[in-house]
Amino acid sequence: MKTLLVTGGAGFIGGNFVLGVLGNGYRVVNLDKLTYAGNLDTLASLRGNADHIFVQGDIGDRALVTQLLAEHRPMAIVNFAAESHVDRSIDGPAEFVQTNVVGTLALLESALAHWRAAPLEQQDAFRFLHVSTDEVYGSLGPLGRFNEESPYQPNSPYSASKAASDHLVRAFHHTYGLPTLTTNCSNNYGPYQFPEKLIPLMIHKALAGEKLPVYGDGRNIRDWLYVGDHCRAIQRVLEIGRTGEVYNVGGDAERENIHVVRTICKLLDERRPLLDGARRESLISYVKDRPGHDRRYAIDAGKIKSQLGWRQSESFESGIARTVDWYLDNHGWCQRVLDGSYRGERLGVS
Repeated sequence: MKTLLVTGGAGFIGGNFVLGVLGNGYRVVNLDKLTYAGNLDTLASLRGNADHIFVQGDIGDRALVTQLLAEHRPMAIVNFAAESHVDRSIDGPAEFVQTNVVGTLALLESALAHWRAAPLEQQDAFRFLHVSTDEVYGSLGPLGRFNEESPYQPNSPYSASKAASDHLVRAFHHTYGLPTLTTNCSNNYGPYQFPEKLIPLMIHKALAGEKLPVYGDGRNIRDWLYVGDHCRAIQRVLEIGRTGEVYNVGGDAERENIHVVRTICKLLDERRPLLDGARRESLISYVKDRPGHDRRYAIDAGKIKSQLGWRQSESFESGIARTVDWYLDNHGWCQRVLDGSYRGERLGVS
């Protein structure tokens, strides 16, 4: 049984990763601070599972991380821990720097000390896998896709903080020899996503018959990646990726935001029609654009496909249908999330 220290493993992508990797030859020590987007309900099926050890704590707590590394001797750290919402970073960038930059630095320093003190055979097997985003590359024009050689041009406080953390991971490999791996993914969607993000927010509002706010002209393009496919990619990189390398993970599913919202409306109209028979597309309302809103992202995932043999299994059409069905079938999870401080209001307008 191989032990992983997973940070941020009660969040959206981290939680899906933990659920997928357990029972697949891995034992997980799950460190999560449980900020607003961390949710133990996501891990409810793991209660009583001896191979899942949950610890509430901060990646910046060096004493705690050092203790966990010494006690459990993980063969890898998989770092999902991050503040991740662009709109929130506009309202409060300092928290993003604290978690994504300062926190990642502390985690790297703890990992380096642990790795240096380990026996040689454990040093050879150890990995530090850092999960990042395509937003570090900035905004694309109508043509081209980001690859691993694309220059960093972050345009939001969130993406700037993630870019800084990526550079720190690279520096720890090249300066100290720490065996690191970095993945930069496109926009994830799927089960257990906090409803400030576009797809779950639109599902929630459309079910309630509320206005569906679409930023600007709705023509901003994202490359959509089903979260289960992303988690399989991370496991693949962890197991056979070459240390010091970066792997971009995308879904080959570029869609305009307005197309995504209309697709959700259509799926919900088919599954849960409004009582008055109205079409949910009539609820779409265009609102003032987000400050600094990147126009287009697209990922070239050729490297991970050719070198590591990964392929996505979900098209956008199949993945979004699965996602809508999951939210319809898990109303209780959604309601408990919405009982917290977030009520679906607009963020990032300052």
